[in-house]
Amino acid sequence: MDVLSLGSGIRGKHPTIPVTERIALDEAEIEEVFIRAGGPGGQNVNKLATAVQLRFAAGHSPHLDEEVRARLRRLAGRRMTADGTIVITARRFRTQERNRQDAYQRLIELVRRAAAPERPRLPTRPTAASRIRRRAEKADRSRTKRLRRAVDRQEE
Repeated sequence: MDVLSLGSGIRGKHPTIPVTERIALDEAEIEEVFIRAGGPGGQNVNKLATAVQLRFAAGHSPHLDEEVRARLRRLAGRRMTADGTIVITARRFRTQERNRQDAYQRLIELVRRAAAPERPRLPTRPTAASRIRRRAEKADRSRTKRLRRAVDRQEE
């Protein structure tokens, strides 16, 4: 299925992009800017703006709850600005359309990962064998360091 075949506008007049069963992004919240991309492309690289930069104001989106926003902030890292805008730049392909689809897919995947609740870590205990190995490694290291010490001349 093509990412950009949009939903029917479930939540409003604008088309929506389905992310999960309960989250759909309003296309009006996403801003596209086409920019020039370096790299391969022959003469086109200097003439056409084939790279795309998507901006999604996740911090102000009514479609995301606070938990998803917090996970999204952590997952996005440097791609999220201080005011909560996610910026995704796609320049992998030579055509605008393929870069546009790539950027939308990356945005959707990022929001989908943030929408999935994190599984709590189950605390585990080290096995008996791993404890024995750890102690043996510590003893070996201690022996190595002890052998590197200066020889005490008073014992002679």
